[in-house]
Amino acid sequence: MRANYIRIAIMIAAIIAANQLVGCNSGSDWDEAQQAGTHEAYENYIESNPGSEYVAEAQTTSQADSTRQISLPENTSVDLVTGHFEFQEHDDFVRVADSFSDKEIYLQKETYDAYKAMAARAQKDGVRLIIVSGTRNFWYQKSIWDRKWQNSEVSTDVGKAKEILLYSSMPMTSRHHWGTDLDLNNLNNSWFEEGEGKIVYDWLQSNANDFGFYQPYTDKSLNNRTGYEEEKWHWSYMPLAGSYLDFYNKHVTNEDISGFEGADLAPQIEMIGNYVNGVSVKVKDYNDPSSR
Repeated sequence: MRANYIRIAIMIAAIIAANQLVGCNSGSDWDEAQQAGTHEAYENYIESNPGSEYVAEAQTTSQADSTRQISLPENTSVDLVTGHFEFQEHDDFVRVADSFSDKEIYLQKETYDAYKAMAARAQKDGVRLIIVSGTRNFWYQKSIWDRKWQNSEVSTDVGKAKEILLYSSMPMTSRHHWGTDLDLNNLNNSWFEEGEGKIVYDWLQSNANDFGFYQPYTDKSLNNRTGYEEEKWHWSYMPLAGSYLDFYNKHVTNEDISGFEGADLAPQIEMIGNYVNGVSVKVKDYNDPSSR
């Protein structure tokens, strides 16, 4: 009889010890899952710690992260968001019809469809929208950057970069890489301030958001926006661009920016924080449900 009591006591002690160990490991595993912050990490945690006090939170977070990941366009990749691909050969990109542009321009199909719908509505209202620039990959953007770098008369490299960055992006950091952004009608802010240009800009401000297009580079004095100067011609298709910006911020660093003169200045200038994310409040808050 006494032996049985001893065996039972040992079994109870073993169970208590095991539970304590699980609790300890559970906390450690939970810290690791939170640090990883991915759908897979939370799912692994749930499977390994079914009795943990953190399971409910892990399930909620996993579901939210899974939904967010599903919302990413299927073509999302580091190569796409940094412009390292040939858009003329990409299945998701199409050439803009000559009736909408005066040169060869490509956009993502979804962006282009939304633009055509917007242009049709504008035409009914007596406003003509013409695309003057669309997708620019790394090498396209590099040719612009290199030309401006070589022609700059500023004595320091940092000064050269900041001069160019008034209106042009470093390669690997341009929204034009994504096939979601387009420049309309004219590349001078002054054109949009009177006459036909003002009519166009007023119409865009009133109607473009209805078609998914937002102005990323607004008047900096209105919301303490950093980065590029105002560009009244630049409009971004946010149903795609919002996801790309989120992905970019999670997968690209200033140290990754390379392959052209002045690239080493990206960390010093804080390209991603000040320029990639130097966008209007509407664009910055687009993916935040609480802002709607």
